[in-house]
Amino acid sequence: MTSAGRPFDWALAEVAVPRPSGHLPGVRMAGFGHRVPATVDIAMVAHPSVALLIDLSETAGLVYRTPDRHGRGSVAVGLHPGEFWAGALMGECLQIRLEPVAAAALFGASAELSGTAVAFEDVWGRDAGRDEDRLRAAASWDERFAIAAELLGRRLGTRRPVDPEVVHAWRRMRTGRGRVRVDRLAYEVGWSRTRLSARFRSQLGITPKHAARLVRFDHAAHLLAAGHAPAGVAAESGYVDQSHLHREVKAFTGLTPAAVAVAPWLAIDDIAWPTGSPRVAPARRPGG
Repeated sequence: MTSAGRPFDWALAEVAVPRPSGHLPGVRMAGFGHRVPATVDIAMVAHPSVALLIDLSETAGLVYRTPDRHGRGSVAVGLHPGEFWAGALMGECLQIRLEPVAAAALFGASAELSGTAVAFEDVWGRDAGRDEDRLRAAASWDERFAIAAELLGRRLGTRRPVDPEVVHAWRRMRTGRGRVRVDRLAYEVGWSRTRLSARFRSQLGITPKHAARLVRFDHAAHLLAAGHAPAGVAAESGYVDQSHLHREVKAFTGLTPAAVAVAPWLAIDDIAWPTGSPRVAPARRPGG
């Protein structure tokens, strides 16, 4: 990541996360800020969630781009297996990650979000500007998290619920780190493979097979970022061999496993969604 041709100053960056809560299952939030206005290129690695990036800056703010579109302001980034998203950030931003089941409960069938970035107002509706202003005016990250939880809670459950069979399949896929076969999932819910695939795709916006690839890649990417050797990562993540891991990493990121291991996006990810760490923590340099 660079800022106007120079290294981004991680010492001046901060990441805030809310206190653990079970009120919004499948939802995770983090706040990003910088004590000194700065512009930074950010690359988003494929992740098994829909992300809402709420621009809280007063000026230029968030600028995003994908291979086929670009825009400015708050944005929803859908499940994007094989897609590469990049942007520029200035000021403060609230990031909300929604597991596919939560995204479906919030927006309905999320197929239109898969593999792309959509302006926030296009998925949030006419209240988008008012809700952004309310979040922007909050006095602290704690207040912003509380407001965001209220807004999400008000919307969750207003859509047709996801089939319990699809919810089970997704949860098994996540806990199994993408290594549970679709045939096995279909057997567990008492459906045919064809029916499970069709319902999963129509409700979550991605096929079970592709979702499993995405979950498995996410696990492997974090192992690589933690310093594990590619050969060991391939074995632990369920790839046939190291060459298979290399092909999958290339398909999802365009990079080699060695390059993914030191990519800045994973340093941010490690801090944005910490386990057993302080609620508010300064960001560190990639690899630090």
